[in-house]
Amino acid sequence: MDLQLKGKKVLVTGGSKGIGLAVAMAYAAEGAHPIITSRDAKNLANAKAAIESKYGVTCQTVECDLGAPQSAEALFAKVGDVDILINNAGAIPGGTIADINEERWRQAWELKLFGYINLTRVYLASMEKKGTGIIGNIIGMAGAAPRAEYICGVTANAALMAFTQGVGATSHKHGVRVFGINPSPTRSDRMENMMKTNAKNKLGDEARWTELTQKLPFGRMTEPDEIANLTVFCSSPLCGYLSGAVINVDGGQMFAPV
Repeated sequence: MDLQLKGKKVLVTGGSKGIGLAVAMAYAAEGAHPIITSRDAKNLANAKAAIESKYGVTCQTVECDLGAPQSAEALFAKVGDVDILINNAGAIPGGTIADINEERWRQAWELKLFGYINLTRVYLASMEKKGTGIIGNIIGMAGAAPRAEYICGVTANAALMAFTQGVGATSHKHGVRVFGINPSPTRSDRMENMMKTNAKNKLGDEARWTELTQKLPFGRMTEPDEIANLTVFCSSPLCGYLSGAVINVDGGQMFAPV
């Protein structure tokens, strides 16, 4: 299926590993030109090499911390206009409200919550001026299915869901679509570490973390490629009526009987 994305300029934040890298790879497979950001220069270099060698497209990298003040404006100054923005960068710790102090809470939100908001503000204005553009927000199921043991992420994700819905409800008037995707636990090093913490708290042994994944739909975590493929399709012209919606990808777990 031709998703009509060849030659498109796509900015993917947090694009050097995990879901972000899978998203950048999926766009490259369609002939688009990904631009990936990360705070880690080594991961960026590895990701760039992997994308360019596999798909033969140009991949631009930008080392930056999107949780820092004025970082959205600085990134726009380096990258310029893009056809598609995928907000993905974020690393919110697990834990209850008693586990996360105010400093750590605010630090996490600077990247995941305000990072998305600030970059959307900059690029939405640019896209609306051109009369075309796509913004996709990779958020997380915790916002739709709150859990006390991930309260910092729950609250940020719920805010980003409302943000996506509100912005996407009017952006179409200027030719811009905004959508969100809520992945359930997705296979990555970070998720494995969170699963280990949950296993230690619930089962008394972090080595038993795989037992928690067996209780998930299909007996496994979501694969990064599954989220990436949906992201690319939603941003394509084939899905041109999608805006202001947040899609839950959890295998039905949200509605499963306890």
